[in-house]
Amino acid sequence: MSTYSAPLNDMHFVLRELAGIEQVAKLPGYEEASPDTVDAILEEAGKFASGALSPINGSGDHEGAKWHDSNVTMPQGFKEAYRQFIENGWNGIGCEPEFGGQGMPKVVVAAVQEMWKASNMAFSLCPLLTTGAIEAITLNGSPGLKATYLPKMIEGSWTGTMNLTEPQAGSDLSLVRSRAVPQGDGSYRIFGQKIFITYGEHDMTENIIHLVLARTPDAPEGVKGISLFVVPKFLPNADGTPGQRNDARCVSIEHKLGIHASPTCVMAFGDNGGAIGYLVGKENEGLKYMFVMMNAARFAVGLEGVAIADRAYQRALEYAKERIQGRDLADGSGPVPIIRHPDIRRMLMLMKSQAEAMRALAYVVAAAHDAAAHHPDGEERKRNQAFVDLMIPVVKGWSTETGIEVASLGVQIHGGMGFIEETGAAQYLRDARITTIYEGTTGIQANDLIGRKIAREGGATIKAVIGIMKQVEAALARQPGEDFAAIHAGFSRGIQALAEAATYIATNFSQDIKGVHVGAVPFLRLMGIVSGGWQMARAALVAQAKIAAGDGDPYYPTKIATTRFYADHVLSQASGLAQTVIKGGAGALAVAEEHL
Repeated sequence: MSTYSAPLNDMHFVLRELAGIEQVAKLPGYEEASPDTVDAILEEAGKFASGALSPINGSGDHEGAKWHDSNVTMPQGFKEAYRQFIENGWNGIGCEPEFGGQGMPKVVVAAVQEMWKASNMAFSLCPLLTTGAIEAITLNGSPGLKATYLPKMIEGSWTGTMNLTEPQAGSDLSLVRSRAVPQGDGSYRIFGQKIFITYGEHDMTENIIHLVLARTPDAPEGVKGISLFVVPKFLPNADGTPGQRNDARCVSIEHKLGIHASPTCVMAFGDNGGAIGYLVGKENEGLKYMFVMMNAARFAVGLEGVAIADRAYQRALEYAKERIQGRDLADGSGPVPIIRHPDIRRMLMLMKSQAEAMRALAYVVAAAHDAAAHHPDGEERKRNQAFVDLMIPVVKGWSTETGIEVASLGVQIHGGMGFIEETGAAQYLRDARITTIYEGTTGIQANDLIGRKIAREGGATIKAVIGIMKQVEAALARQPGEDFAAIHAGFSRGIQALAEAATYIATNFSQDIKGVHVGAVPFLRLMGIVSGGWQMARAALVAQAKIAAGDGDPYYPTKIATTRFYADHVLSQASGLAQTVIKGGAGALAVAEEHL
């Protein structure tokens, strides 16, 4: 079976040359993120991903998580892998040192998380949810909550969950009905049912800490009346050990298309008198706090798209080199490995170029997040935060949609064997399919992008980003050679298409809100493709400078060739997507009204 190998060359390049890890390490609080330290972290993470997580990915998918009498048993090898995970300190890599974390920048954490997701997506979901819960408690919890829960959660001996969805309340959280009744001693009794709770129950740790949205008795209607509560599986004793079992139980787990080793739970709170919970922050501000977790999770799910794409590419490339089938079109020799066939090469390059573009964009956004949080200049923090806010729905929506497409190409390259579970190619497609749905569907991400991030501010941030893209476009125009002429032409058309579509949205949003929303998802795809092309163009310029300086590393000409392929085969889609955004709304609405 194929074993995952972390793409360390590309990761190091993107961190150094595009995300600017040396500049990130100069930010207050990130001084420990020296190049040598970061290199060592990535090397060790790659070893753990390939040695501990990748070997149990296929077996975990086959065996799946098992539910019995409110308990969940994880597949063979998962409990031991998780024990190694926390013993090696991976759970707290990006957490506050005050509570036992290592305080690494988000851009370093992103690279490490990509490895967990690529080698074993189902496993990676457990620390993902824990990290989100840690961040919500860190930013909004009382000193008592922080002292009780953060050290154990950062250590990883306790895991965390996010309990939003109810049977009647999916994306519309204003319909949440779970109740929280104050007890007079600072605690609350929680009553209600939550569905789709990732790792809501498992046997890998001694305690599970649920973050639960619920309403207090006097709460106003709608989203303004939602509060956030910490509800532990076991109530902690005074010495920090797990004590009495709380009234929070898993009543079933879902049978899913993919991520079989990740238990997706139906959680019941308060069936036997009420689950004891503790308020996070202030009453009625729970949705605001939960969105801290949501934004972190949306970025992390975008990384899942990157990771699945890269992993599917690795397996498909390996198969294409080994599979002997057909004759060479040029000289008739054969049979030959299928990688010699033009269409196989096209598909492999689609996989490779898009995975690299998505990785570059995600890491650049992560580095901007670090600057937004730690830069000493207030204006720089504000500028970086605006960029992060604009790009989060793109990283989440574009990367996950593309991840599915790339995983599907992996199945295609395997041919009939790709449809057979034993080869492993199908698992990536099945696992990837959820990524465009959870933490907000692609449609929700696209609506957020055009509404909150573009129309609300009149397109100010995206105009600034396009201005930066044009600087790269000008640098491309100064490069000699056919490859850079093609890259420049593709990127120029992409920028023009993005600018036209963004202007249309900002201008017409209030007058034709439904028509503009018809083009929201195509616009998100357009923005992802062009933003990815922007990063690939930057990469090609760096690679050319390295070559000109005499560096003979074959990575650099390969990066230029990959960028040209991206310009010819991916950026070429931009103009058509812009036309869909600008002209597609009225026709779609008319057809829907008359014929659906």
